[in-house]
Amino acid sequence: MSPYLANAGEYLISLLFLLYILAVMLRFLLQLVRADFYNPVSQFLITVTNPVLRYLRRWIPGYKGIDWPSILLLIVLQGIELCLLALLKTGGIPAVSGLLVLIITHLLKMMIWIYLIVIIFQALTSWINPGAYNPVTVLMYQLTDPLFRRLRRLVPPAGGLDWSPFVALIALNLLLMILIAPLQDFGNILAGYPIRIL
Repeated sequence: MSPYLANAGEYLISLLFLLYILAVMLRFLLQLVRADFYNPVSQFLITVTNPVLRYLRRWIPGYKGIDWPSILLLIVLQGIELCLLALLKTGGIPAVSGLLVLIITHLLKMMIWIYLIVIIFQALTSWINPGAYNPVTVLMYQLTDPLFRRLRRLVPPAGGLDWSPFVALIALNLLLMILIAPLQDFGNILAGYPIRIL
């Protein structure tokens, strides 16, 4: 296969899976924090993800407030994406042990990046247009509030400033460096790749 076609294929696969995995991940996180079900953004995510999740819920129930069908769907989608990318890049699929580690790593990385982007966007909107109502900003607040409440117990507001977003950004970036990067390298090694391919 031409390297140009392979690059185009990788791009399309990554983009399509990213968008759908992102929708399922956001739905899962918003359900976890009990965000507003009737918010237009929530309704859009439900509409996009319901066809598959409705089928999975026939066989796999939620348990203790955790949406296990969403977790299974995330794992399956991420696994398919990684296998397709591996086929394009190496001509084969990764070893199962490495694939499992890579699936978990990629999903954790996406979750961390969601929080990083939401916190930065939240900070920008609070400076540019504080107090303005918007369905997106409402969901961002509902998503980050449980995290910020926990951090405020460790780092209470000082000097009239809430330091919890700043602490969260530092902690999330550290997680990317000291947890996600080594896990990804370890997953690639288990998968049979001497360098980071996936």
